[in-house]
Amino acid sequence: MAAIQQINGDYYGSKETVTEALPYAKKSKDYISCINNTLGIADKELSLYDDAIFYYKESVKDSKDLEDKHIPLSNIAAVYIHQKKYDKAIIILEFILNQKFLEKKSKARSKARTQDNLGYAYFKIGLHEKGLYLMIEGLKLRNEIKDTYGSIESYLHLADYYSKKNLQKSDENALLAYKISTKLNSVDERLEALQILVSNDHSPNTSKYVQQYFTLNDSIIKVRNNFKNKSAKIKYDAKKEKDENEKLRLEKAENQLSLQKAKYLRIVFVIVFVFLVILIAILIRYYKNKNKAIEFKSSYDTETRISKKIHDELANDVFQVIAFAESQPLAAENTKENLLQKLDDIYGRVRGISKENNKIETGKDFTKSIKEMLSAYNTAERNIIATNLESVNWEDVDEIKKITIGRVLQELMVNMKKHSKASLVVIKFDSDQKSILINYTDNGIGCEKTKISKNGLQNMEHRIQTVKGTIEFETEPQNGFKAKIAIPK
Repeated sequence: MAAIQQINGDYYGSKETVTEALPYAKKSKDYISCINNTLGIADKELSLYDDAIFYYKESVKDSKDLEDKHIPLSNIAAVYIHQKKYDKAIIILEFILNQKFLEKKSKARSKARTQDNLGYAYFKIGLHEKGLYLMIEGLKLRNEIKDTYGSIESYLHLADYYSKKNLQKSDENALLAYKISTKLNSVDERLEALQILVSNDHSPNTSKYVQQYFTLNDSIIKVRNNFKNKSAKIKYDAKKEKDENEKLRLEKAENQLSLQKAKYLRIVFVIVFVFLVILIAILIRYYKNKNKAIEFKSSYDTETRISKKIHDELANDVFQVIAFAESQPLAAENTKENLLQKLDDIYGRVRGISKENNKIETGKDFTKSIKEMLSAYNTAERNIIATNLESVNWEDVDEIKKITIGRVLQELMVNMKKHSKASLVVIKFDSDQKSILINYTDNGIGCEKTKISKNGLQNMEHRIQTVKGTIEFETEPQNGFKAKIAIPK
């Protein structure tokens, strides 16, 4: 299409059409080379010589071998001739003419064209004899192979050559070029021939040639404009029809896609629903098992602690009482009182252990039971202070969390009594919209953070985790002990 447009003089349209071919030619360098060469021809005819050279050079880059490269190279040389850069043209044309592939019969047209252009360039730099010889050789070869269209260029070059030497020969060659271009309907060459005949200006036919030139020029402008309009309308109608067909195909495809999409969405929805049900079941089971494991660990740690306490604090005392009863006369009043005192001491310790692990009241007496539990650790040397306990709305807190709070506070008290040597303990209760907050502070000896787990506080962390709460410890040796507890309501 672009080539047809160039033949009819629509060079801008040709550029637009050949540019549309680019996306289809990206995988083949042969097509890219041809497209760039076509763009170069269009720009050359539009006298955009620098742009033409750029596209010709791109065509050379994409040509696979020298035999293919010679066409855009020849075109570059032709542009240099138009720009009057004859030395540059000669370098390229001599290089091409020396290539062996031009001796092939199939390359006779290219050889004749190269000889003619090279001869014309030699003539323009003053090497007249050498130039004339090559132009004549080129014309002979064109006549031998019956390259009638190519001979027009040869006759025009010879007419230009003789215009300064022999006006009669110049006119003869120009007339030959005019007759052949008229026969082949090659309008641009006819105009060029008429220009030479007019410029020679030596015969009575000059006015006739001038009239022919203007008549032909006006006619070709009109014809080319009509071609451009027709070409544009054909392209517009074709594009409109294509767009309408494409729109119908697109609508049909969209309807099919919508139906298919709805079907797939239903399938995906069912799959996602089943997956979510399975996932929820797995997560519920996982968290139940996790909570059970944490509860079991907490129970196990509590049992271990009670067992250790009974073993460490009571077993030896019981053994000593048994030994005392076996070795001492129980009838003696002093011995009996001593035995009873030891048994009472053992009973007190057992009662203390029982209190530490007894049932947590979770009803309306929850705050009372917490106060009683905390007050049990008050001594002459130690003061336990609980603040804001009643400010928390305990009725909104479920039983499990109340039990957890009670056990954690017990373990804090046991840890304080066993390790802290504190004289003052402050427990502050608070709450916000989401959580119950408990801040524990004592003025005991504290410990290193790395040793917290060894001091029995890890059990507290497990309990807090079962109700999705958090606990943070702050302690340093000789700087007391702090714990911040947050339990969601």
